[in-house]
Amino acid sequence: MYTIKQAALRSGVNVALLRAWERRYGVVAPIRTDSGYRLYDDEAISRLQAMRGLVDGGWSPRQAAEHVAAARPDELHALAKQSAPEDGPSTDPVAAFVEGATRIDSRAIERALDDMFASGSFERVVEERLYPALAALGDAWADGRVDVAGEHAAAAAVLRRLGMAFEAAGSASRADRPILVGLPPDARHEVAALAFATAARRAGLSVSYLGADVPAASWIEAVRLTGARAVVLGVALEQDVTAAEQVVTALGGSASEVVIAVGGRRSESVRNGAVVRLPNTLSAAVETLRATLD
Repeated sequence: MYTIKQAALRSGVNVALLRAWERRYGVVAPIRTDSGYRLYDDEAISRLQAMRGLVDGGWSPRQAAEHVAAARPDELHALAKQSAPEDGPSTDPVAAFVEGATRIDSRAIERALDDMFASGSFERVVEERLYPALAALGDAWADGRVDVAGEHAAAAAVLRRLGMAFEAAGSASRADRPILVGLPPDARHEVAALAFATAARRAGLSVSYLGADVPAASWIEAVRLTGARAVVLGVALEQDVTAAEQVVTALGGSASEVVIAVGGRRSESVRNGAVVRLPNTLSAAVETLRATLD
């Protein structure tokens, strides 16, 4: 599923025109999230590409929309393939992301994220584009090319984008005992944890995301209130290890039986308790947790 910006990038139809075609001709009918965001599937992208090609070829928008609506799947695919936009800008979106942060240019940052998330599946984009972009951002901050304000602006944009993807992936089922995902107390680097929570939801697991800086007592209370069957702690930095171990100890000493998993760059440093250690790649981490719970 794609946001309207991603659909525009993939189809070659700008957002304003996409909205107009949707409203006037019903060429696509996106689903809506609970917050009202439009989401488009691959068929919608094909319809937009096909209509774009016909209009570029001289058809009126109404005639093009009627033709697209009546086209067989093979005809639609052929039309879409002929009019698919050429490869996007040659600018590396990772470099564009850092450059946007350097200038504290929110629009440039968002465009770079649009380019990233339009280039493949969520999991692939996170692993191959987003994580390298954040690493490059950190390097640029360390050597003085990016100010703290720019780094915060870029990180906030990433979290907003991941939050949209998490919401679009569905909602935690009340019928299932959820998996709780979040960070230990005083830990605030939550990109990887939120990305994992999103990937887990996309894989069909019932997930509730608790966010950053969750006290140990609150983890115990969350497990009690939700009847959670698993807790996943993100351990991104070395200074997060002690806090994570405190949460593991607290959960292990509580009356509830819950699987405790740790993930992140410093998760191997968590030594106490019987914890499940998740691999560093999103898909492998999700499958490891699923296998543990089955």
